[in-house]
Amino acid sequence: MFDRFDDIFETCGWRVLTLKYGKLQQQAFARPGGKTLQQWIDGCSNADFAVLTYQGGAAWRARLIADIGDKPHEKKLLASFDDDALAQLMTNLGGHCIETIIEAFDSADDDRPTLFIAYTVKGHGLPLAGHKDNHSGMMNTNQIHQFRDSLDIAEGSEWEKWSGVGDNVAARLQAFVDDSPIARKLREGALETVPVPAILPAPEGTEQSTQAAFGRVLLDLAKSGAPLADRIVTTAPDVTQTTNLGAFVNQRGLFRRKELADVFQKAKIPSAQKWAQHAAGQHMELGIAENNFFLLLASLGLAAPHFGTRLIPVGTVYDPFISRGLDALNYGCYQDARFLLVGTPSGITLAGEGGAHQSVNTPLIGMGQPNLDYYEPAFADEVALLMRHAFDHMQQPDGSSVYLRLSTRSIAQVERTDTAWQADALKGGYWLKYPGPDAEAAIVFTGVIAPEALAAWQILSEDMPDIGLLNITSPDLLHRGWSARRAARWTGGAPEPSHIEKLLASLAPGAGLVTVLDGSPAALSWIGGVSGNRVSPLGTDRFGQTGDAPDLYDLYRIDAEAIVDAAAELFLGN
Repeated sequence: MFDRFDDIFETCGWRVLTLKYGKLQQQAFARPGGKTLQQWIDGCSNADFAVLTYQGGAAWRARLIADIGDKPHEKKLLASFDDDALAQLMTNLGGHCIETIIEAFDSADDDRPTLFIAYTVKGHGLPLAGHKDNHSGMMNTNQIHQFRDSLDIAEGSEWEKWSGVGDNVAARLQAFVDDSPIARKLREGALETVPVPAILPAPEGTEQSTQAAFGRVLLDLAKSGAPLADRIVTTAPDVTQTTNLGAFVNQRGLFRRKELADVFQKAKIPSAQKWAQHAAGQHMELGIAENNFFLLLASLGLAAPHFGTRLIPVGTVYDPFISRGLDALNYGCYQDARFLLVGTPSGITLAGEGGAHQSVNTPLIGMGQPNLDYYEPAFADEVALLMRHAFDHMQQPDGSSVYLRLSTRSIAQVERTDTAWQADALKGGYWLKYPGPDAEAAIVFTGVIAPEALAAWQILSEDMPDIGLLNITSPDLLHRGWSARRAARWTGGAPEPSHIEKLLASLAPGAGLVTVLDGSPAALSWIGGVSGNRVSPLGTDRFGQTGDAPDLYDLYRIDAEAIVDAAAELFLGN
């Protein structure tokens, strides 16, 4: 395959630039005997090249004399280098020669996609260079000292900026950095902030799914003409329509360098997708490429610090397929890229599509990923509230990316008498049904399982009138707050009670909890450890079957009957 990479990319219209030889090698090849040396390098196996690199100049000399020493001019060419210089020459590959790299980059000065194939030596410049074990190898103390001395770094100044380069070069380097675009933007002060409306209205409807609510909120924004709408860039790996981005794309168009007419529209063939394709389009369509999806979200999410123009990236992906791009998601968060990730549909609630399209452990991914706030709303007004929060939070210096785990299941919406619930919902949870005085029981749920939790609460409240119903909108934030509270004694932080502690304080000491969600039960079962509550955790811990939602809820024991049974066993002992 290695010999075919250039052909594959060239066939696809790419420019391919191969950086095999550094300047020292190129100069040697121009001397008498140089062509023979070049042919020997081209024919040398990677394994032999690595062994000789590790052994050094004397080994290079012995091997070259044995293989090509009888060729005209070869001995004279080799004799012109001492052992150290010969080792430097033979490892002066294109990927290690800055001059060669810069020339290659400068030659690709147009918009044609370019593949650079750069030859390198693993561990170049270190005592372990070329050794097959150097991936996990560590230099010993003497090797570290030798390496430090070879770089002209004084002992004790190993971590000083520009150490070893000399005062003149250091001054030039600092001037270069100070004049870089990123440094100039930092001097200019705070990054640009796109204004976010004070309220994003919740979509109307007595029955809605969270996924449909997400699409409606985006559509209303697209129609509003608000500055925020102009900065939103959406993307999806092959699921634009099935994750409810279609209406936004109808309004804002597909990004394409050159405008492309919709031939179906010209032919007057009816279609819900009226996706104009032009340079001002705000949706980037990807194929089935989740890794590329997260790479794109990360790049868009770094537009503000890199280019001074803030974008608001929104990406939708089938929730189980988040796992396909976890490496790119992790590094995007590591770079502090800011984006809104929407995983939808989720859980075994996506019953008809079978286990391959159902997600089990994504709540744990959301809880475990740094620089990513995971929320799982149950109702449409929660979706609007959390989207508004996400658009603002993504722009704050201490903000982060946000992950919403949504569902296609349409459920009855709850009636609100006030907005007092909203502040707690943003912190991670609120009482949907407040517990009575000294309540000894509560049902704790997350997301789409809300109807089952409500039905079970209604049944249980007949015998347990004080039972509470706690809606967890973010297991992630609650767990993080509790962990920070526990760590405060060692970190010197304020020992203030966490949000989950404040919520559970409404219950009697030792009260029992039934936790339930369409996902791993571990996402909520930890709540029992906050105040020492007894817990019966319900959820999905294996791949789902194909069927309808009621059947699967019954099979995996997350329906109302299962909640009631768990409560009876936990609270009543039968």
